[in-house]
Amino acid sequence: MNRIPLAERMRPVKLSEVVGQDEIIGEGKILTEIAKKGEPVNLIFWGPPGTGKTTLARILAREFQADFVEISAVTAGKKDVNEVVARAKLNWNLKTRTILFVDEIHRFNKAQQDAFLPHVESGLITLIGATTENPSFEVIPPLLSRSRVVVVSALSKDAIIEVIKRAIRAEKATKRVSKKAIDLLAELSGGDARSALGDLELALSLADKIDEKVITEAAGRKVPGYDKKGDNHYDTISAFIKSMRGSDTDAALYYLARMVEAGEDPKFIARRMVIFASEDIGLAGNGALGLATACFQAVERVGMPESGLILAHTCVALSKSKKSRDSTDAWYKALDLARKTRGEPVPIWLRNAPTKLMKDLGYGKGQKWETGFHLNKNYLPDKIQDEKIWKQNN
Repeated sequence: MNRIPLAERMRPVKLSEVVGQDEIIGEGKILTEIAKKGEPVNLIFWGPPGTGKTTLARILAREFQADFVEISAVTAGKKDVNEVVARAKLNWNLKTRTILFVDEIHRFNKAQQDAFLPHVESGLITLIGATTENPSFEVIPPLLSRSRVVVVSALSKDAIIEVIKRAIRAEKATKRVSKKAIDLLAELSGGDARSALGDLELALSLADKIDEKVITEAAGRKVPGYDKKGDNHYDTISAFIKSMRGSDTDAALYYLARMVEAGEDPKFIARRMVIFASEDIGLAGNGALGLATACFQAVERVGMPESGLILAHTCVALSKSKKSRDSTDAWYKALDLARKTRGEPVPIWLRNAPTKLMKDLGYGKGQKWETGFHLNKNYLPDKIQDEKIWKQNN
């Protein structure tokens, strides 16, 4: 029995073997062009699980004839980072490039990401990170600015079917697996090739003839009830926000617990509460935004499972708070008005007057740099002087 998982055995070793990534692989596409030039580039692969991010990193390292070092941000610590740097320095002396692949790079905190920065800047290390989370939020700006973000798409059903058929041929099991079973495998995979191959491998071990019933048995224990990219994800966060909006603390805590139990990113939940604090509580509770922001910062620093306590504390406080959408409504009205009148000139007496000529023309006329100073004039452009953005009864 082969102890290497089927998904690992079927991993492509050349770009031409990769399926379902036509946006980034092929003539004139980014990864193919990078491989052709032969010069390693810092990359951040962003995409769902099982789409080939690790595979692509390994293929590029082979194309560049580089030493490939792979670590996971889930388990790696400072010692691992130091060992990578020491190895890279030896490679540098041997005129060998070092490509460091960091899986789940979003799980590295700011300090850990900072540790790589000088070595990435110097060229000692070429960094390839993989993340399922938006790198704009999860990767520090200095690293992000030195890297190309490459979006790796969830595989289409047809692409998954191609991966499954390749594996079936490799396992010499063409006559064992029905067409409907292949179709069901692809349907249940959710665009995750690794999941599909894992289910196939288990199915092949369960029966000689693989039909839909065997596939359902093999995949049943793995079909998720909460998909962080699917409808359940959006339905649950919507229910959470609306429960806080309706001041139903029990329901808000319940939906929070469902998200945490399903493995939702706690920073995602905290970000939504920061938005909620301004959008739905606003001026009715000016301390809510500070609390929600502190919650986000604490979650970043503490991690799970203890962050659940911080999220629950903030959830209850926001649920019980008085609500006001006055500032939110005013903001949307201001945006609408600005879009419709973006060409209206600023009143001349409100403009900056850095030169004598501008002062002579009346720029900034009558203005004084004094606390509480106010001219008895309308500060809006002339054509919209009568518009009222902020409700007068506030």
